[in-house]
This record gives sequence, structure tokens and C-alpha cells, in this order.
Amino acid sequence: MALLDQQIAEYVERFTSPHDPLLAELSEETARELGSTSMLTGPVAGRFLELLVWGAQPRRVLEIGTFSGHSALAMAAALPEGGHIDTCEVDPRRAAFAQRYFDRSPHGSKITLHLGPALETIERLEGTFDFVFIDAEKEGYVGYYEAVLPRLAERGLIFADNTLAGGRVVGGTPPIVAFNEHVAADPRTVQVILSVRDGMTLIRRASSRTPPSWV
Repeated sequence: MALLDQQIAEYVERFTSPHDPLLAELSEETARELGSTSMLTGPVAGRFLELLVWGAQPRRVLEIGTFSGHSALAMAAALPEGGHIDTCEVDPRRAAFAQRYFDRSPHGSKITLHLGPALETIERLEGTFDFVFIDAEKEGYVGYYEAVLPRLAERGLIFADNTLAGGRVVGGTPPIVAFNEHVAADPRTVQVILSVRDGMTLIRRASSRTPPSWV
């Protein structure tokens, strides 16, 4: 089940600012060397992530699921001065691939790649997170959410990818359904599911709403 008509999807990509050259190269080599191109963030979602980071200006970003490094580099390009990304990857081959591109990028020094189970990495890291991007195995999403929510800054955001599962969430039971239902039932947070690419959910703390200045 396609979320967008193919012609509309192509139109959206055509009128979205294209990949930076290094990210275009990364995408092409990912297809050749790693396969699983559906796991790539892609030019539309990548630009969306970049714009979110550009607007939110987080100083501390956590990414759960590096894959080949596309999303980390997209976000790193928009970080404010002093901003940093900790990204978690469990697969050594993917981690080595991503690190090679981090080393080539002018933004690579803003990224630290942690090899190993993400929950263990999160436990080792100190402090709070201003922005969390979850894009790893879907069975782990609820656990990741519960691990990072207590560590989320007051005005922090959680951004979860693939939350429409190619449309299979309607009338189906993919693992992501449990995550969507868990978040929707959680009074601690406010969320919206966006039909960008394969579905993306943006989440904030329910208590982080600041009254308008004129109130």
C-alpha cells in the first residue's frame, strides 16, 4: 500500500531542495554496498530533518539507528554552534560505512558514532537530549521511547521514523502499531503523525508548552 501516488511522490522530490553532493554519493554507494535502500532517509525526509534541526537549534541530538549515516549528516549540517550528535548503530559494517562518510564531511566532527546496543549507549551517556531521532528496529521503539523520555529536555523533541509502516498500520499488526498506540495513550506527551515518506511522528512533552507572551 503506497502512502503517496508515485507521480505525487516524484513531484514532491523534484520540488524539494536536492541532496548535497556528498549525501547523493552516500545514497548511491549505500544501494551498491549495503542494499536495504528503503532504510535510507532519502532527500525529502532528510531535508525535513535538517529543517527541523535548523528551526529547533538543539545542542544535544541523539540518533537511534545510524544505518549508512545519511540522517546524521543531514542533521549535523543544521546544528547550531557547539551542537553535537550521538548516533547509535549495532551493526559494525554499517557503522564503518557511516564513519567513512562522517570523516569526509565538513560536519563529521559534530557526530560521535557509538557501536553497540542503543539502550546500553543511552544508559552510558550523561545529561539531557534536545532532539531524539528514532529509526532502528521497530520492535524496540517502545523501549527507546521510554529510555529517552525521562532524559528529554523541557522543550525537547522526539522524532520517530516509519510510523505508518507503508500503510500496514491500517488493519494490520506490524510492530510499529504497538508504538503508535503506546505514545497515543501516554498523558506525558503530545504527538502528531505526519505522512512524510513512510510516516514520521513528532513528539514533545505535554508539560513543555509555554504560554504566549501576551497572556
